[in-house]
Amino acid sequence: MIEQIKKSISEIIKFDSAQTAPEKNAPFGAGARKSLDYFLNLASALGFETVDYDGYAGEVIYGDGEEFAILAHLDVVPAGEGWTHDPFGGEIDEVNRRIWGRGTMDDKGPAVIVLYALKALKDEGFLPKRKIKLIVGCNEENGWGCIDYYKKHAHMPDEGFSPDADFPVIYAEKGIIHATLEFAVNGNFTGFRGGERANMVCAKCEVCAPADYDKLKRYNLIYENGKIVSTGKSAHGSTPDEGVNAIPAVLDYLGLKDEKKALFEDCFGLKLLHDETGFLTFSPNVIEQRGNALYVTCDIRYPATYKREDILDKITVPYTIDSDQAPLMNPADCFLIKTLNAVYNEVTGKNTRPLAIGGGTYARALKCGAAFGPEEAGEENTIHQANEYITFDKIEKCFKIYKLAIERLTK
Repeated sequence: MIEQIKKSISEIIKFDSAQTAPEKNAPFGAGARKSLDYFLNLASALGFETVDYDGYAGEVIYGDGEEFAILAHLDVVPAGEGWTHDPFGGEIDEVNRRIWGRGTMDDKGPAVIVLYALKALKDEGFLPKRKIKLIVGCNEENGWGCIDYYKKHAHMPDEGFSPDADFPVIYAEKGIIHATLEFAVNGNFTGFRGGERANMVCAKCEVCAPADYDKLKRYNLIYENGKIVSTGKSAHGSTPDEGVNAIPAVLDYLGLKDEKKALFEDCFGLKLLHDETGFLTFSPNVIEQRGNALYVTCDIRYPATYKREDILDKITVPYTIDSDQAPLMNPADCFLIKTLNAVYNEVTGKNTRPLAIGGGTYARALKCGAAFGPEEAGEENTIHQANEYITFDKIEKCFKIYKLAIERLTK
């Protein structure tokens, strides 16, 4: 079955499901629609009942009784810069024992692995005493319109997990605010823009401005086609320190000291806020010039025991809220968390404890939800970065873990 899983991951990776303009029956673009069709057709071929919620989300159903959710997503962030492998090639690399492509770890790969875990249980004759609903959304990376639509047209289970974060299990997630800040500017430049998504560290930034070659060298910039260009390194918005933001070098070049200080140094005086879920992170990831103003979309992840008002009250420039997700906090010793943690330790032979993270997952769409894999401490993290991949060993390990977890929680 592992070979089938590898083949299916490779095939679904070939659809670029980053959000694009809506089309008929494709509210998040053609690529997301094709990914959803592929997944539901695969599930149907494996013998499962499926439901298509008008291109917003899909559902695979197995069993009867009290409902249990497994929530994954089929949309991806844009490929971005710096790839040495085709981001949508689905390359199966037998030498390095991995599959390359955007979505292999976040989150198409895990979604496919869970589907085959259900298939394996079904083949073994396992009859769950709960109705398992494997729900796959198409808008997780850009606002959760998929989940909103699903909740309006179907019943969301109270309990479940999402294979879209870290092992051993996540019991708490920080709150997330995406806010766009406005700065009035005057200067001899136009077309200042950079970044692709609020939750991706800006990897490329450019502006039309006169060339000063001493300053270009000083700030490690290049001049091409009449534009000043800055190149950084993308990373997930929840871990901005793992990337290199391309925006501050351009701010330095243009002499926008106050704007740089506000965005990359002051961070509203909030950087010291922390609790058991970690420190507040603040990442300005998308910038666009419109007339005499700069609009900067920022990814803010705040500790779970704080309120959003604690953050927003500190903002001193005009802003709008683009999206807002409340924190998630479950008791670390509740049945769901204890069971998932025990399953991970049993399969791996480790002795780990539940974690809290800065990322935001579908788990917070549930009354009692937990993020559960696929990442592990000590591994290279390529999520939202160039050359994302999943290893064959990771596929095999996740298959064992998810299969056992589903069995334990629904028997």
